[in-house]
Amino acid sequence: MQAWYRRKELKSNRKIAFYFETMKQNDKEQEQEEKELAWHLKERKHLVKDQWIDLHADTFRMPDGSEVGPFYTYAKKDYCVIVARDTNGNYITVRQFRQGIQRLTTEFPAGGIEEGEDPLQAARRELQEETGYVSDKWKQIIAVPSDATLCENTAYIFKADDCVPAGKQSLDRYEFMHVCTMHEDDIKEAITQGDFAQAMHIMSFYLAREQ
Repeated sequence: MQAWYRRKELKSNRKIAFYFETMKQNDKEQEQEEKELAWHLKERKHLVKDQWIDLHADTFRMPDGSEVGPFYTYAKKDYCVIVARDTNGNYITVRQFRQGIQRLTTEFPAGGIEEGEDPLQAARRELQEETGYVSDKWKQIIAVPSDATLCENTAYIFKADDCVPAGKQSLDRYEFMHVCTMHEDDIKEAITQGDFAQAMHIMSFYLAREQ
């Protein structure tokens, strides 16, 4: 029996040693990859900086030692997108004008996370402000960079089920939107037709369906 335990202990120790050796090897590979691929910020010039956006021109040192710039990136508030469904399983969406593409779109409720708010608090607030609906069934699906090439902020994607109306919209002075409930097939059709035009919202829709 003692010999069996010794063999088992030796086997366990070998597994642990192999695990830590693998971790060390992974760390070395990551360090090497950083040396070969990572850019290093050398200079940042702020071109526009106000309550809405921090637009800057950046110069980077490349992995080969050269310096290249400017690369234009910007920082904005982190924000939340809410994939909301009512008690009938229909999706709660909003219609509004988007100045970037100069036309009306259909999309999910969404908005910036204010200072002092956590993402879930912001999601609850935005859902009620934009649609008048509330929910007690929330799940965070993912937090993901909204545009890793150009922007520094993070999008927090939430799913809210069994939403019920709790009052009127409470919109900001620059917000004008209609609330619509849509069947899943209608959203798929809107995506295909280009009417559901926010890329992050399309991703949110398909991720939420897998939850």
